[in-house]
Amino acid sequence: MNEGESSFVEQLRSGDEAAYEKLVREHSRRMLAVARRMLRSEEDARDAVQEAFANAFRGLDRFDGLAQLSTWLHHIVVNACLMRLRTRRRKPEASIEDLLPRFQDDGHRVEPGPAWRAIGPDPAEERELCTRVRAAIDSLPEIYRTALVLRDIEGLGTAEAAATLGIAQEALKMRVHRARQALRTILDPFYTEQTA
Repeated sequence: MNEGESSFVEQLRSGDEAAYEKLVREHSRRMLAVARRMLRSEEDARDAVQEAFANAFRGLDRFDGLAQLSTWLHHIVVNACLMRLRTRRRKPEASIEDLLPRFQDDGHRVEPGPAWRAIGPDPAEERELCTRVRAAIDSLPEIYRTALVLRDIEGLGTAEAAATLGIAQEALKMRVHRARQALRTILDPFYTEQTA
């Protein structure tokens, strides 16, 4: 933590309202984006971010300064989202088994996937790509989606993502791997080479 951030944290700890407003103003947009990716509901995302900021304000005495303030806030938002996911009424999740590749005894895929076409720099095509990828991620069962979002989108390391979810690192790796394979299957129709 640099000297400027250290001074800012001290202002927060002393109850400086202007510092609180600055913290929310500077970080709320990014934290809301994190919550939206995890919760897929605008209302839930806004509630989680509000709860996270409240938790951060109450827990400032526990901020040790070993990480940046933004990293600490990110972790609190992720935890608030995970708590919301855990308390939601559980509905049976669809299996992704049909989306996973099958392998022969020798380790080769039974049905190798088609080659993907290159996506050009066309802005309309890029927007469509983003929309399709988001929809594909959203369609994954929660345990796979959450692991994938934490690891590949939020950029948490394997150990941190596993600890955040309360699972073993190997379980996290398996969930992320299976989520990536399922996404490949879901997105194949969009990326497959168009034949004449």
